[in-house]
Amino acid sequence: MLASKKISVMFLCVLAVTFLASTAITRPAEPELRIAVNSTTIESFPVFAAVDAMSANGAGSRIRLIPAASGRIAMSQLVGGAADVATGSETQALLNSVTDPRIRIILTLAECRYRIIARRSAGIHRIEDLRGKSVAVTANTSSHYYLDRMLRNARVNEQDILLTALEGQDMPAALVKRTVDAVSIWEPHAQNSLEALGDDAVVLEDSSAYTERFNLNTRTDVLADPAKRAALLALFREIARSSARLRMRPPELISTLSPKIGLPAKTVMAVWPQFSFPASLSGKLRAALGEVEPWVAAIQKRQARAGNDLTVLIDNSVMDQALK
Repeated sequence: MLASKKISVMFLCVLAVTFLASTAITRPAEPELRIAVNSTTIESFPVFAAVDAMSANGAGSRIRLIPAASGRIAMSQLVGGAADVATGSETQALLNSVTDPRIRIILTLAECRYRIIARRSAGIHRIEDLRGKSVAVTANTSSHYYLDRMLRNARVNEQDILLTALEGQDMPAALVKRTVDAVSIWEPHAQNSLEALGDDAVVLEDSSAYTERFNLNTRTDVLADPAKRAALLALFREIARSSARLRMRPPELISTLSPKIGLPAKTVMAVWPQFSFPASLSGKLRAALGEVEPWVAAIQKRQARAGNDLTVLIDNSVMDQALK
């Protein structure tokens, strides 16, 4: 009887070891890098193209994309710890770095020129004509900041217009229904608004007022993690290659990448001149942060940070290491 019990115990131990071993073999490994990526914007193309290329050469298992419906959501996932990296404009980095001082901008994926699309029939021909008109923005985003800069440059107070908060996808219909007179927004919503109005559209644009820098953002704890940093290096190198293809031979990638953000290729091609894909960290980024910071501080009802406090938000160490 004792020998029989010993055999049973040994048999159960063997089964347990076998089960644990098979579980270890079949359980998928956790990705080394989780990227919250805005799945609605053309600016995200370098990330999508890079991850596609990494998957094709067998390195894609190190990366997991977390689709986000906006840059605000992507950045909230980074701050909340659900993601290690997130895409977003410099306005979002400034807004979220107050909550989480570990936020760092590590690469500019895209630069985009914004447009204000207005109804000619509302008597709008220039920025000054927005006085007394209803203008839609996506509140507390680069859409809102662009309008603010355009108004200030024309010496128009924001209080002199009727500000309406709308998401970008709702703006074309609002123009057609005449519930707003103008919209300030990124692509493709500006192009969709332009096409919706047809001959009634007026375009108000000034890239010197503001050009969006759409960045890859992370946290200092991610940068300090050897495995995550190695995955970042691999991602950076692929982003550099994919961005070069986007700059030199866009048609090769547009047909593949457009469905990832739910857009027809013809729409992407129509707005392509609004974009550039530098895959770098421009020396102008620090100045851009300094320009946007007072507006962000006013929204958050706090004192604007000094230039030295903003410089720390930019970390070029991964880029330098990846591209040397």
